[in-house]
Amino acid sequence: MRLFSPLYNRAMQWARHRHAPRYLAGLSFAESSFFPIPPDVMLAPMSLANPARAWWLAGLTTIASVLGGLFGYLIGLFAFDLVEPLLHSAGYYPKYLQAKAWFDEWGFWAVFLAGFSPIPYKVFTITAGVIAMAVAPFLAASLIGRGARFFLVAALMAWGGERMESALCKYVDRIGWLTVALAVLVLLIFKS
Repeated sequence: MRLFSPLYNRAMQWARHRHAPRYLAGLSFAESSFFPIPPDVMLAPMSLANPARAWWLAGLTTIASVLGGLFGYLIGLFAFDLVEPLLHSAGYYPKYLQAKAWFDEWGFWAVFLAGFSPIPYKVFTITAGVIAMAVAPFLAASLIGRGARFFLVAALMAWGGERMESALCKYVDRIGWLTVALAVLVLLIFKS
């Protein structure tokens, strides 16, 4: 069944849209402070669709994400009482408590790790504000961690270029169903 091919084709069309960089910047900013979808889902196809602009797109994503992280920091610093119920209802409160414990132990490295990894970065930006982490180390860790992640994604997509795009187009349904099967398998293993 060809379920993933139309989705892939649509994503590649959106990636080539003239306003796509604006949407990428908006998503990058929002994800760093409150939105759940990471910018990689736009950065990767945009870098694949236009490898010549991959570095520029990675830079745009990094800057917008760090500015969004600063907004998350300000939320934590000035408005945590308003945000705390949202953390509970979205299921992020245990992650917030874990992030707070990591800050107590690692500080700069906790922000760097959250910036680079798939750990929800927004939890760390808000936590950094709650504990009033020094702004300069926060921004440095965010810039290095987020930059490393987004430039890596852009580089891999640009390196693959048209060859990767045509290979993905050819095999996207197989890859999609394999991913679904692996996700179900992991879910079954962790449920038992």
